[in-house]
Amino acid sequence: MLKAEEELLKKLSIADIERANAYAKDLGQGLQIVRSFPQGVTVFGSARLSQDNKYCKLAYKLGGLLAKNGHAVVTGGGPGIMEAASHGAYEIGGRTIGLNITLKHEQFPNPYLTDCLTFEYFFARKVALAMAAKVFVFFPGGFGTMDELSEILCLMQEEKMPKMPVFLVGKSYWKSFDKIIREMTKLKMIGIKDTDIFKITDDVNEIVKAANRIGHPKISENFYDGFREANAV
Repeated sequence: MLKAEEELLKKLSIADIERANAYAKDLGQGLQIVRSFPQGVTVFGSARLSQDNKYCKLAYKLGGLLAKNGHAVVTGGGPGIMEAASHGAYEIGGRTIGLNITLKHEQFPNPYLTDCLTFEYFFARKVALAMAAKVFVFFPGGFGTMDELSEILCLMQEEKMPKMPVFLVGKSYWKSFDKIIREMTKLKMIGIKDTDIFKITDDVNEIVKAANRIGHPKISENFYDGFREANAV
């Protein structure tokens, strides 16, 4: 062990060390499952919507189209939008990865997952959801979805992660969000080019085409590996 590391450990409490080890274990397990399949399409969205909701039906359609084109579908592993996208891909025989999280309510693995890992910590799960993706898709959702979206947009804006296609599905739902973004641009809180990071659409075929253009990278060719260490997630 390096002297600097020894000095650091002396300054930490037992609780701090245990906490750090728990974080590392959660993150390590997440990265291990990410390394078991080629980067796919990560789909985010509300866990509270029923399967007969119009957005769930659209997520189901997207999952099936992605699977038909050979793309893995990655979700948070729970119900709602996550279940719908997983279901669509699962029925086609596609690979569906669920990166689940331990919560007090509403989060449980859906039955359409070929691979599933449950996390304890949100930040470790978000790293895995990001590193698993070559395309990001955000369906309507609540605080969790907005948290994930804003972090992805910020990381791409600041070049802390590779820029990849980001789609917001549901023009009527994301209309107000887009208005806020335009106001941010007007007030020079963000740059005009930052508005190009994402695209709002109702056409899931557009998402599949974007994934097809990127193609099917090998498991050993994760886009983050070639990214500068100083700018890693």
